[in-house]
Amino acid sequence: MVFNIFTKIFGSNNDRILKSLQPIVEEINNLEQEMQQLSDEQIPQKTIEFKERVKNGETLDDILPPAFALVREASVRSLGMRHFDVQLIGGIALHQGCIAEMKTGEGKTLMSTLPAYLNALSGKGVHIVTVNDYLAKRDAEWMAKIYSFLGLSVGAILHDIDDQERKRSYSADITYGTNNEFGFDYLRDNMKFDKESLAQKELNFAIVDEVDSILIDEARTPLIISGPAEKSTHFYTHVNTILPAFKKGTDYTLDEESKSVSLTEEGIARGESLLKVDNLYDPANIEILHHLNQALKAHTIFKRDTDYIVKNNQVVIVDEFTGRLMTGRRYSEGLHQALEAKENVKIENENQTLASITFQNYFRMYNKLSGMTGTAETEAPEFKKIYDLDVLVIPTHMNMIREDFPDLIYKTKKEKYDAAIKEIIRLYKKGQPVLVGTISIDVSEDMSKKLKKKGIKHTVLNAKHHKAEAEIVANAGQKGAVTISTNMAGRGTDIVLGEGVKELGGLHILGTSRHESRRIDNQLRGRSGRQGDEGSSRFYLSLEDDLLRIFGGDRIHSVMDRLGIEEGEHIEHSFISKAIENAQSKVEGHNFEIRKHLLEYDDVMNQQREVIYRQRRKALLETNLKPAVMEMIEDKTYDIVDEFAIEKTPVNQWDIQGLKTRIKKVFNFVPDLKAAVNKSNDQEELSKIIFEHVKELYNQRETSIGHEITREIERHIILQTVDTRWKEHLLSMDHLKEGIGLRGYAQQDPLRIYKKEGFDMFHDLMERIKEEVLEILFKIQISTSSQVDEMKKKEQEELTFSHSDGSSIKQPVKRSSKKIKRNDPCPCGSGKKYKKCCMV
Repeated sequence: MVFNIFTKIFGSNNDRILKSLQPIVEEINNLEQEMQQLSDEQIPQKTIEFKERVKNGETLDDILPPAFALVREASVRSLGMRHFDVQLIGGIALHQGCIAEMKTGEGKTLMSTLPAYLNALSGKGVHIVTVNDYLAKRDAEWMAKIYSFLGLSVGAILHDIDDQERKRSYSADITYGTNNEFGFDYLRDNMKFDKESLAQKELNFAIVDEVDSILIDEARTPLIISGPAEKSTHFYTHVNTILPAFKKGTDYTLDEESKSVSLTEEGIARGESLLKVDNLYDPANIEILHHLNQALKAHTIFKRDTDYIVKNNQVVIVDEFTGRLMTGRRYSEGLHQALEAKENVKIENENQTLASITFQNYFRMYNKLSGMTGTAETEAPEFKKIYDLDVLVIPTHMNMIREDFPDLIYKTKKEKYDAAIKEIIRLYKKGQPVLVGTISIDVSEDMSKKLKKKGIKHTVLNAKHHKAEAEIVANAGQKGAVTISTNMAGRGTDIVLGEGVKELGGLHILGTSRHESRRIDNQLRGRSGRQGDEGSSRFYLSLEDDLLRIFGGDRIHSVMDRLGIEEGEHIEHSFISKAIENAQSKVEGHNFEIRKHLLEYDDVMNQQREVIYRQRRKALLETNLKPAVMEMIEDKTYDIVDEFAIEKTPVNQWDIQGLKTRIKKVFNFVPDLKAAVNKSNDQEELSKIIFEHVKELYNQRETSIGHEITREIERHIILQTVDTRWKEHLLSMDHLKEGIGLRGYAQQDPLRIYKKEGFDMFHDLMERIKEEVLEILFKIQISTSSQVDEMKKKEQEELTFSHSDGSSIKQPVKRSSKKIKRNDPCPCGSGKKYKKCCMV
């Protein structure tokens, strides 16, 4: 109450920021006439001038007013579109590293050209991130007319482009692409074997479109690149056949609120009996238990035509936020295989993680990050906490006059849908266009069947009918149009009202359910009332809807009973609206906890990833790795001596034989330590003597092999070893994370234990990499340059790129050299089998 009074007197913080930006907007406007006097040829010359000013020490803030004024003039001449003042304010907010919240139809795409141009003047590149390939391609081609007019280059990172085109697109001044492609390219670059094939440059400045969708909704799962794990798939089928024997409430409990399922004691006993194992929780049976849990989840939590569809005998994921089909993508950790077994289609092999990163940690690597969306304010605390991004609500160019009617709540789904159909028919006869929002494919298709029976002409936009998406959305505002759609998040196409529609009340939004997230509801509403258009919206709900049923439907039911609500009647009450909002807030809070939990664990991996990728990048880019090899030799020498010549122990108690054996294993020679030990009486001196000897031996090997060939061998061995051991480490960390929750039963903090044990495992990894690199370098024998070429030769390996609740897409990618099998001759030239030589 007191806060509201102060806000009325002094204005909100948002109002004060907007007021502070007004003088900059006026300065830009004052320069408009000057820019109008420039010829077409002079405009790109201004870009060259601005770049020189930046090189000479002026800041981008200094150049902002004339740069923005120049972009506006270039837009008028190339597209016939002039930036409004509110777009200038939004552009300033983006440049300052904020999230600009702008209503749908206010021109976010055009607004982004202002900060993109300004920041491109530094020569470090700008990435504009969109939610799908269609928008990336459309916006790149559309806005390229402005950028080309200004003398800047534009690229687009699309899923199906080749490596050369990808590299060209990244070298452009401004690059459009999807969040997945940018993230995967970062991971891909850190799996490359030559610097010429690196695609991305410095992560300088990113503008994220639909920022809430990308940085909030899609941040619940990491990006993962994986390779085939070569596990048998028959067990998925076997486990699936026993599932009908499990009964809800007896053998397992289902928590719909947290979307989790758990076996009861009876269920564990039934599973042990049917699977013929003595103890499901025996470590030897942990994989069997995992299969059973995933099969339960597939049958009880994941619903066909809501979470996935079956198309061409394949299980295809449906994005819960956009309703799009995610063709080729797969759930991870065996869940997709469990769904394939459930639907009786071919079961594909599992994969093993080779590289992964969360969107949180990827986007936090940019020097500057900003975003734009129509709905961000409800998630402002999370944006600030995770990304240190402030949200600035930008006023509309014209007043919003859309009328948002109160929700109508019915007792049953049948009553709700009957009422919705009646309303659609009424508006159809009136000629007012209707956009019907549904939360799943099956609901959209059921509504379509009902309308067909009533003879109502309409179009359906869902994951099964998405090819003509832009055309369907664009025509949704025509007179008499009825459009049934799944979630409208990220559609990216404005609904323009047809002739005579404004007089009929504009576009009416009819929501058939509330989404778990208020933002998705707001995005649906936001399709109406653009640019001051007429419009209206209303949601139809029932007590059988999941949101109400799971979160407090009983209380609302009792209210309706007390009020004597009969079949077909609805209720409108502030209590109901508040209950729905509380339910949505509860789910949003739960989802935030999931994202925070993921980030806490990934922060551990992120520190390790940064070290590994930094070392790998150094090996890839530096022309001479000999200093790094010498440092490894010195470190390993001192470590070995420390291990066998223990400090403050008499010299006659040192384990000289053990020391000799270890030196032979790592450096491939047997040292005469008698003289060295007699000469030195402490570890330091002994370490120096051995190090000098090993260094001399390495120099001799280098001379015999050749300096250039040695440099190539060093690079290849380091990259190959880092990749192999990092892959194994990722698998070990996955296993650690899977079982870490059990530590809670021992009154231990799982995250703290994960950090400690993860650090110990990483330390062991670094030592293992160092030792293995040295072992191979001191044993490998190269007699011809062709052997080096053979060693460096790449092969095609089918990798999988996954995201969105673990979904993934297969793609062949250039990977590492041919793998050496256990029984192959060892590459060191000893003549022994690999398993008996260097593998050991």
